[in-house]
Amino acid sequence: MKKIAYIEIDTHAEIAQAFMNIMEGSQHFSVDYYFSKRIKDQVTETGSNVFLSDSSMILDQLKTKEYDLVIIGTVHRYFNTFLAITKRYNTAVITHNLNFTKASRVDLLKSVFKGDIIYRLKLWLKEGLLYAGKVYQTSKSLLVLDEALISDRHRFLPLFFTRSFVPSENKSLMIVIPGGVSQKRRDYNHIFTTIQKIRTDRKCEFIFLGKAKDKELRQLEQLSSNRPENISITYFSDRVSAEDFETWMQKADVLWCPIQQETEFFSIKEIYGKTKMTGNLGDSIAFGKLAVFPKNYPSKLNFILPEKENIFEQLNELTDTHFDFQESYSRVEVQKRLEQVLSNLMVG
Repeated sequence: MKKIAYIEIDTHAEIAQAFMNIMEGSQHFSVDYYFSKRIKDQVTETGSNVFLSDSSMILDQLKTKEYDLVIIGTVHRYFNTFLAITKRYNTAVITHNLNFTKASRVDLLKSVFKGDIIYRLKLWLKEGLLYAGKVYQTSKSLLVLDEALISDRHRFLPLFFTRSFVPSENKSLMIVIPGGVSQKRRDYNHIFTTIQKIRTDRKCEFIFLGKAKDKELRQLEQLSSNRPENISITYFSDRVSAEDFETWMQKADVLWCPIQQETEFFSIKEIYGKTKMTGNLGDSIAFGKLAVFPKNYPSKLNFILPEKENIFEQLNELTDTHFDFQESYSRVEVQKRLEQVLSNLMVG
């Protein structure tokens, strides 16, 4: 049985959880997980080998065992530590912001003074920020979680499978908008304006499934207090737990994902669907829900629908539209594809 070390001491607990879920019960690979306390507190351990780690411990921990492959889930800090790992081991890095991976040392240095200066100075002076590009260059493999982002350098790592659960039968149309309620990455102003213009006799619910704060929270409070009786608004001012997120996603009739076309990571421009994946893609697959994306979002997937002019009519009609997620995204099928990718990563 081949041995893998999966490291997540930075950010993406949800990706680590997805990897744990799909690899559970694998007959061909044994995985040890090295998580920071913050990540460990966010994942559900299912009998996996999980070890508490951090940037000061991980190199010593990897020395104690022989791994055929080391996967780093996120490289957005601790660059000096990760560079040392990529130099010593057969390492694959999951990349979340493709333009960031190609940023020059000059670009990175300039970006230090454009955002949270104290935090970015720490990355520069203590965590080897200027080595960021070298980490990605030295890594034997770069992985992406969206097939649209594959290239000569980036391989697709299939992680998301459609879970089995009994579909709920809602009395009203339930539209879920998953993700943190911030104008930064999604166009919530568009949603607020659209809901205000809806004229329908049908009962419908809009679930803003993510923490809302500041201006967006005030807008939701106002929207909720000025609405027709047949339209309800649910929102959250605190972080949504994984359990609550799952419950609401299972109830959803359809997902509405008003993703901004452009965003930034470390003051470097990224484009959703071209240089950066949206987590809403994984949400759609995991819960087997059709999703409406902006019409300018580049996708060839049949379950991602471009938004039409009359969006409410479109969302209403999609409740009668079926897509067989299990045909392409069953757990057995995705695990088989993932294991083939992992095998390839071990041979070159």
